[in-house]
Amino acid sequence: MLRTEIDEDGLEELVAAFYAKVRGDPMLGPVFEAAVGTGEEEWGRHLHKIAAFWSSVLLGTGRYQGRPMPAHAALPGIGAEHFARWLDLFGQTASTLFAPEPAARINDAAQRIGKSLQHGIAFIRAQGLAAS
Repeated sequence: MLRTEIDEDGLEELVAAFYAKVRGDPMLGPVFEAAVGTGEEEWGRHLHKIAAFWSSVLLGTGRYQGRPMPAHAALPGIGAEHFARWLDLFGQTASTLFAPEPAARINDAAQRIGKSLQHGIAFIRAQGLAAS
């Protein structure tokens, strides 16, 4: 049965299901393994941090205390094709777990965040190129 409300349990389930797909994805898997690692303990910490991020974004909990822009900008070679794949998998996962209205809310937030990250990364990289 699809979830009709966005709550902490649903976000944890979403994050776990999504990153299970990411880890097996030929495009995204290697990027995330390079950034997160391959061990279950490392992935457990990452999933906890990302669940806190989505809790802050979608539920306003303020649990996330990280800085996603520098973390993403530091990933070499990450580009628009990676974000497109990430957003596609994320949207698919949200739609398999949540009813249409909450899935749309989750996907809208993901699209906004994805665009923001892409613009920020482009700006940061342009600044780095300008300084060279």
